[in-house]
Amino acid sequence: MYTLRPRRTLGSSTGLTFAALVLPVLAAELWLFGPRGAWPLVAVTVALAAVLLVVAWVAYQRTHASISMYGIVERGFFGGTSTVAARDIAGVLRVQIYRGNSLDVSQELFVVSRSGRGVFRMRGTFWDTSTMDRVAPILGAEETVHAEPVTLAELRRSDPKLLYWFERRSLAR
Repeated sequence: MYTLRPRRTLGSSTGLTFAALVLPVLAAELWLFGPRGAWPLVAVTVALAAVLLVVAWVAYQRTHASISMYGIVERGFFGGTSTVAARDIAGVLRVQIYRGNSLDVSQELFVVSRSGRGVFRMRGTFWDTSTMDRVAPILGAEETVHAEPVTLAELRRSDPKLLYWFERRSLAR
């Protein structure tokens, strides 16, 4: 059994983003309420932000996927665990998806069930390519690689069962 973990650099970059969002809120509290009455409110805000940061860090550290020739056990960021037996896996699909309205692409890996549903997904934003390269050989599944990058809309039309429920609907109708 191999335990795969998301990129470790993701934690530090997310922490910096969180700090960039919280510091202006603290500055606004000090500015709005003045130096005298703001300290209790600022202290509560700092304590709440620290608790949220610790909870998110623990959830991030616990996120992993255990893969073996018997299947996949995934522990997600929000604590849920999902299991996929190897007998239910039809193959592994690698696709490059364009990010938003740009020419940048993100590598994505989908483990596809016999019914054509995506049962496990690794996004290039969270997982290294070298980690993705290990999945198909460990599972003993055939890997298919799309030669050309696709947009999310194209993937939605060709393989909607691979996507999350919220990605299956377009907001631009």
